[in-house]
Amino acid sequence: MNLDKPLLMLVTSAGQMGQGQQTGLWLEEFAVPYGLFRDAGIPLQVASPLGGKVPVDPRSVPDDAEKDAWQDAITALQDTRALEDIWEDDFAGVFVPGGHGAMFDMPDHPMVARVLNRTWEQGGLVSAVCHGPAALVGARDGAGKPLVAGRVVSCFSNEEEHEVGLDDVMPFLLENRLRELGAEISNGDMFTPRVVEDGNLISGQNPQSSTVVAEAVLKRLLSR
Repeated sequence: MNLDKPLLMLVTSAGQMGQGQQTGLWLEEFAVPYGLFRDAGIPLQVASPLGGKVPVDPRSVPDDAEKDAWQDAITALQDTRALEDIWEDDFAGVFVPGGHGAMFDMPDHPMVARVLNRTWEQGGLVSAVCHGPAALVGARDGAGKPLVAGRVVSCFSNEEEHEVGLDDVMPFLLENRLRELGAEISNGDMFTPRVVEDGNLISGQNPQSSTVVAEAVLKRLLSR
């Protein structure tokens, strides 16, 4: 892996759910991995489908201690690059954090699919956590098959979605959609850390998994 290539951190631009509730990026899923990658010297590019300031889910607003610790990450979300401007760049990998906003713009956005497909075909890592695997819905491999087909994937589970009371608000249940695309879903207990690696595809189940997914990505980047 050529670390002269940046790792793309791809975040949602969607700030509203289907019934008008506010949503966006789940901040911890971005901020903690951002800090781990930055501290390890990984070059980073932060982008979103629309570019500009990223909406943050109000339920993930940090406390004072977190705000201090995450200040660099929070600053990086104030003016992200638009995907249409950078999707043809070369990346060592893509990391997609979640937040329910990802369910509303990641699955059908053509630039999301293009940047994932291009990175995958170049041998880069594709990684996502919680609702971030919604970005995998439109991704295809070199043969045109769903990228997740025949691969083991973890994502926010149906049970977790029901537990937070948003299963009827989502455009689809992520676990179900990935399974329909041919993925083998490997989830664990609700709200406990879980990371799954299948070749260059790395995924995690929930917000509690953001650290272990980022650590798995970092290990792979540094080993190459």
